Amino acid sequence: MSSHNSPPKRGTAERWERIARRIRVPLGFVAALVYLFELVRQAPVPAAVLSSLLLVLPGLWLRGYAAGYVKKNRELTQTGPYAYVRNPLYLGSILIAAGFAFALLSWIVALALAVMFLLIYVPVIASEERFLRTTFPDFDDYCRRVPRLIPRVRAAESPQASLSDKTGNSKVSSGSFSFALYLRHREYNAAIGAALLYLSLLFLHPALAWFRHGLH
Repeated sequence: MSSHNSPPKRGTAERWERIARRIRVPLGFVAALVYLFELVRQAPVPAAVLSSLLLVLPGLWLRGYAAGYVKKNRELTQTGPYAYVRNPLYLGSILIAAGFAFALLSWIVALALAVMFLLIYVPVIASEERFLRTTFPDFDDYCRRVPRLIPRVRAAESPQASLSDKTGNSKVSSGSFSFALYLRHREYNAAIGAALLYLSLLFLHPALAWFRHGLH
């Protein structure tokens, strides 16, 4: 007989969320290896590399902008980019990844990144939202006003901003961008990583071709 006092079993979704958090970084390295393999296999098209900046630069800007607002686990940030979309950091990452997939014109890289997002980031987002829902009482109201990944055209009205306006005290909320937060979250690493990837796009394939030619 089962005991009524036994803890409920976790669902499959919750178990996968825990697994997704653990394998997120290793799968990132796998995606990077796929990217490098494709880069070695075919020479990038200059026009595609240049056009990819239309996705990568907005993605970097969005991530940096969001990093200057968010106070993880301490505050439900609803201002800045968080007034348009609930997950600006993930949306920025999607734009960056799509940009580099386009730079190589590789369906293999695009497929690998899409699978990684569906298997890893979708459950991670669900896990984070469950945490926010249990931590911040106004999270459900925030969800009703702001979409998860497709941004609003106009900023949603934020209770944080309203409270700041009434009190005149900017410390009441995350109402303005903080460069200190940007540095604390080390978001500049995303820009450094993007710069290194562009250097690889420009120089890795020609360098390998020159090396192979020198061996013959």
